[in-house]
Amino acid sequence: MVPDSPLNSFQLPPVCGRVLALDVGARRIGVAVTDPLGITAQGLDTIQRKNKRTDFAHLEGVIRQYEVVELVVGYPLRLSGEIGIQAEKMTLFAAELEKRFRIPVHLFDERLTSTEANRVLRESEISIEKRAKAVDRMAAVLILQSWMETRSRKSKLSDGGTAN
Repeated sequence: MVPDSPLNSFQLPPVCGRVLALDVGARRIGVAVTDPLGITAQGLDTIQRKNKRTDFAHLEGVIRQYEVVELVVGYPLRLSGEIGIQAEKMTLFAAELEKRFRIPVHLFDERLTSTEANRVLRESEISIEKRAKAVDRMAAVLILQSWMETRSRKSKLSDGGTAN
């Protein structure tokens, strides 16, 4: 499993089906899914973590319900780009997801997504209580949108176009 990077230049096939993104934390998992055409990302209910078995059972239900064909897991690199303990944990988590659900799993750089999610939610002027409940979902949406944009740019570059 190799983390996705905007610098990778291999050709990616178009996604045919939904992609699910996860912003995995110690207490919650933010979840977002693409529409069936892979154009937009929508946040889903945040999963309150209990234990691995319960978490994976919940994810299995979401994967089946939305007919997910790929997963994107936020990859929490350090600001320097170095791999830290949290990134190592996500590498193992992603490998478990791939083994259990037998679908491709991509690690995607999530640096600053929680910061951006908090900024967006602050600007929306919702209450602090509601903001706390929505930040994980919003982070998952931002991870998924960034991953889709990167994938689209890679596809354009491999087709001979230029990235904007």
